[in-house]
Amino acid sequence: MLINHKYKFIFLKTRKTAGTSIEIALSKFCDSNDIITKITKEDEIKRQELGFRGPQNYNIPLRFYNRMDWLKLLKTGKRKQFFNHIEASSVKKLVGEEVWKSYFKFCFERNPFDKAISNYYWSTRSNTPESRPKIEDYLNSAPIKHLSNWNNYTINDKIVVDFVGNYENLNNDLEIITDKLGLPEKLSLPRAKGNSRKNQSHYSTVLNDSARTRIEIVCAKEITAFNYQWVDFEE
Repeated sequence: MLINHKYKFIFLKTRKTAGTSIEIALSKFCDSNDIITKITKEDEIKRQELGFRGPQNYNIPLRFYNRMDWLKLLKTGKRKQFFNHIEASSVKKLVGEEVWKSYFKFCFERNPFDKAISNYYWSTRSNTPESRPKIEDYLNSAPIKHLSNWNNYTINDKIVVDFVGNYENLNNDLEIITDKLGLPEKLSLPRAKGNSRKNQSHYSTVLNDSARTRIEIVCAKEITAFNYQWVDFEE
């Protein structure tokens, strides 16, 4: 997640939508006052090699702490933080009404059937082929937040960001964002987390009826909101 004060935007990072690549690219336009959350060690190395700013200002100010936050701080010594896939409702509370209303808020979404396969390979990337669970077993047990991005950009089931880009239309939508923010140059995306998915087949040839039903239930709201439809692969 990024909050940029110069260009007045909030980037809410969703899962399996090229979010890390977008986040790294946007870091180029951040300065010392902006909020940049942590990414994986491997991706942080890529960001450093590009000379862009890394994680900074992600500790949440103490004035926003409630009783449980203070107890946790006293017990563990760890500060409450902005984090990678923080939900819109939390960000709104922490940045305040003025910033929330005046900054351009955006994120990306992806066909949930294809996204589910990408998530499966990412989450089981440490498994050997022999120990990797069947995809339908994984999807039926995976936490909802790993399969659905809905809460990242909605509050009370209402979309609260100004723009939801389409992963399938990534380059064109990045150009829209560049123009909207008035960035001085085109966003150039590095490749991040792109090597974990081994099966690039169409989702209709990978997901069985059980897996399809699970995604249709878990992602029903975004399927309706963005008119995603199951399409069978045709050779």
